[in-house]
Amino acid sequence: MPDAPQMAEVAALVGDPARANILCALLGGRALTATELAFAAGVSPQTTSGHLGKLLTARLLVLMRQGRHRYYRLAGPHVGLMLESIMNVALTGPPRYQPPSKRDETLRHARTCYDHIAGVLGVGLAERLTERDFVILGDEAGEVTPAGAEFLSNLGVDLSSARARRRVFCRPCVDWTERRPHIGGAVGAALANRCFELRWIERMRDTRALTVTPAGRRGLREIFGLSI
Repeated sequence: MPDAPQMAEVAALVGDPARANILCALLGGRALTATELAFAAGVSPQTTSGHLGKLLTARLLVLMRQGRHRYYRLAGPHVGLMLESIMNVALTGPPRYQPPSKRDETLRHARTCYDHIAGVLGVGLAERLTERDFVILGDEAGEVTPAGAEFLSNLGVDLSSARARRRVFCRPCVDWTERRPHIGGAVGAALANRCFELRWIERMRDTRALTVTPAGRRGLREIFGLSI
């Protein structure tokens, strides 16, 4: 098994609690500074620097420079998918008692999964699109029907750019809190981007949780028949 050592190396990197916190902090799709990631990891800046170096070497992160500032982000959607998959596997393990918190509830309600929408909101959007036969989701891949392409285009979702991106066009992404799929891939990212443009959703500070705005509640109800 020539791939086993590489898999073990990646698993060891992700398995460190501080590095896991760093990766989860970046799962919202935004680039963050080392200072912000040190706070998320709960370790010193010096320790964070060492962790970031290892994650960069393994190509799980990329470094972005803007003037004198340095930002870190996940290397791509494939890393986000790996992290979400690990979360799904972890939930099937032995149950552990963890008191519910307000932060957990906000993440469950609506959050970003790298660059698409997850949580109750993401699952709700996927269900409405599949119920109307606008999107077909299989076990491993998804498809936008002609009627779905017209519906999404009328909403302002840029499917042409989504098709041109070098990634899976449409796929199901099993939601680790809802245990049902939301829409991932380029289509999921394009839909999320349009929801941000319409100001239906807003990012919450220091978390990947999302707030559904009053305009978003109206739009989701009128266009998708979704009350949230």
